[in-house]
Amino acid sequence: MSLLLFIQEGLTEVASTVVSETTTVKINILDLAFKGGWVMIPIVLLFFFAFGIFIERILVINRITKEDESFMERIKDYVHEGNIKSAEKLCQKANTPYSRMIAKGIQRLGRPLNDILIAIENVGNIEVAKMEKGFAWIATTAAIAPMLGFFGTVTGMVRAFFDMANAGNNVDITLLSSGIYQALVTTVAGLSVGIPVLFAYNYLVAKVDGIITKMEAHTMDFMDILNEPAESTK
Repeated sequence: MSLLLFIQEGLTEVASTVVSETTTVKINILDLAFKGGWVMIPIVLLFFFAFGIFIERILVINRITKEDESFMERIKDYVHEGNIKSAEKLCQKANTPYSRMIAKGIQRLGRPLNDILIAIENVGNIEVAKMEKGFAWIATTAAIAPMLGFFGTVTGMVRAFFDMANAGNNVDITLLSSGIYQALVTTVAGLSVGIPVLFAYNYLVAKVDGIITKMEAHTMDFMDILNEPAESTK
């Protein structure tokens, strides 16, 4: 009976020790990042680079999407009145992709409608290219970051097996921990960067697509203005 009591007390002591040790162990993100090895450096740099481009593009896109709701109506009035100078000044004051497209169309007044439409579309293509500046880098980050993570996984496992082979029969889990840490941490880091950056890229693309739709609508409105006759009262 005393032996069973002794074993029970020993198990209780061991259990309390394990619990106390496990409760004091905390995961330090910075320490984990260092355990990922040199592969973490390009992953982190790509994240900050893509994040900077995303913020800059959002600010630019939000600024250029603000426009006067009465812009096209005022353009229509000026064109029908023959007040081309006022129409051009209104476009310069608006200073948006839409207004720059309309301004190019106004500058081509008197030429065939097809020439005017082509000129507007050319300006529209340039404006879209300006809005999409830096998008390629964000898309590249979304693709490369997980690949770098998987590269770190492979190199980490190679390191773990290399240490295991050199240890011979004296294999210890602590000997393999550095390679396993690198393998797992880099994978998590790569996916943690790639997934949100991919969402950010698709969000920007959706914003630009919405602007392109408005640009096409403004183009059609302007061509309708040129095709319809002016009111007799004007």
